[in-house]
Amino acid sequence: MAVQLNHTIVHSRDNRESAAFLGHVLGLPVGDAWGPFVPLELSNGVTLDFATVPAESITVQHYAFLVTEEEFDGIFRRIEEAGITYYADPGLRRPGEINHNDGGRGMYFKDPAGHGMEAITRPYGGF
Repeated sequence: MAVQLNHTIVHSRDNRESAAFLGHVLGLPVGDAWGPFVPLELSNGVTLDFATVPAESITVQHYAFLVTEEEFDGIFRRIEEAGITYYADPGLRRPGEINHNDGGRGMYFKDPAGHGMEAITRPYGGF
């Protein structure tokens, strides 16, 4: 069996809020709570398991999602409709813009816990 990432735990101030936020933005259903976790399953079978922890315990992480052009359109529309600030760059210096890196489109935004989220239509290197 090839090694695959199965799941990761995402620390949040409110596991339901963070899972619902990202589920809405990505257009994915949020799973039923399982113990202290609220799961969000991605199309490749990887699950983000959101866990509530004290705010001072949250180390901000970065999560990048490779999506199709059509999925990007939906994500972009939902972000704009929700009034979420998005950026063209990881340094968050170009608000209200998307990028066209590697011949695709991309944008960055923050989740409720402050994690950096990224949606891209082409992987780095343009493959």
